[in-house]
Amino acid sequence: MREATLFDSFFLAGFEGATGYNVHRQRIDQVSATQHDRLADEDYGLLRQVGILAAREAIRWPLVDQNGRYDFSTVRPFVEAGRRHGIKIIYDLFHFGYPEGLDLLSHEFTKRFADYCYEVARYISAGGEAECYFTPINEPSYFAWAAAEVGLFAPHLYGQGDRMKVALARAAIQGIDAIRAACPRARIVNVDPLCRMVAPADRPDLQHQVDTFNSVAVFENWDILSGNLLPELGGSPKHLDIVGVNYYWTNQWEVNGSGAPLRPDDSRYWPLRKLVRSVWERYGADIIITETSHIGDMRPVWLRELALEAEALLDEGVPLRGACLYPILGMPEWHAQEEWTRMGLWDLVPRHDRLERVPYTPMLESLDEAQRLLETRGKAWGKQAGWQKAPEIRKAHSMP
Repeated sequence: MREATLFDSFFLAGFEGATGYNVHRQRIDQVSATQHDRLADEDYGLLRQVGILAAREAIRWPLVDQNGRYDFSTVRPFVEAGRRHGIKIIYDLFHFGYPEGLDLLSHEFTKRFADYCYEVARYISAGGEAECYFTPINEPSYFAWAAAEVGLFAPHLYGQGDRMKVALARAAIQGIDAIRAACPRARIVNVDPLCRMVAPADRPDLQHQVDTFNSVAVFENWDILSGNLLPELGGSPKHLDIVGVNYYWTNQWEVNGSGAPLRPDDSRYWPLRKLVRSVWERYGADIIITETSHIGDMRPVWLRELALEAEALLDEGVPLRGACLYPILGMPEWHAQEEWTRMGLWDLVPRHDRLERVPYTPMLESLDEAQRLLETRGKAWGKQAGWQKAPEIRKAHSMP
């Protein structure tokens, strides 16, 4: 039987890494804003203590690529911390930010991105890791809409979302080829949101729009990468590789409604297991839930639900290889940097010049329960070492 997970723990941690310019055309850098750049070693040590042995980490393209010259000084702390603490990393190469002056709709973008991917993969693989994991472009479907359809992110375009989606897919395919030229054993995790719309009961005329979105638009990027759509771009199942699905409580909604997410008790709501299963049935690929979380007091509730959904998927034989708690740290809002959202396992509390990592105890307890559940389930398909936390670690992280 194939291994249940690609990593040494089922749960991964995601460090929010968005860079670039928000809707107000203010530059954002979430790695710096959360002080993860300063505290990477401490952050990875915390992951190890709670039994999380894998992470998603953003490489900030604008900081690395200096007009075609590459400076990896901002990457080195994460590479070294990962090696020191035994944390495997999925490196995210384009998380909304890109070098100044680059036209994302041009052929120059494709070439420059491929060159950058090659250099990153060469740098990461030089450390001798047996396995390297990369996400070429984070959420290309969302970014195409946000940056080129409605102008939320740079380059702040309007009405060009379809062009942007194709441009990003072309760049991703060539970037994947470049990654594998430098690191032939690289695994590629192609991350996109998994969303679903429903029509109001009194608007059957919207059903065609809903069906097109659910069965076509949501899958377009993965279809291009797999070669099922626009095969002239060069996609193939090897380019698709691992499918990374991002899912939040906001990812199902009623079209032309208030914008409020569907409630789980709505008869039209699909549980996560049904959504993930639909992806597997379409592609037959390994799957990772690459982003999921909730806010405030709902964090532990959702984590318990996530564990049950993951267990059900594994029972059904769906190759779910992990689930990433994203973000693992609280973070400022993209478009309102003065507002902080509590979404992570650790809240960030200012103390002097530091953002202290304060564990959110109810979520920590839910994580412990989820790990125990999946450890028990893991006996049927090969328990992984990272799923077992030593008793002293459990005790150290229990709080009154």
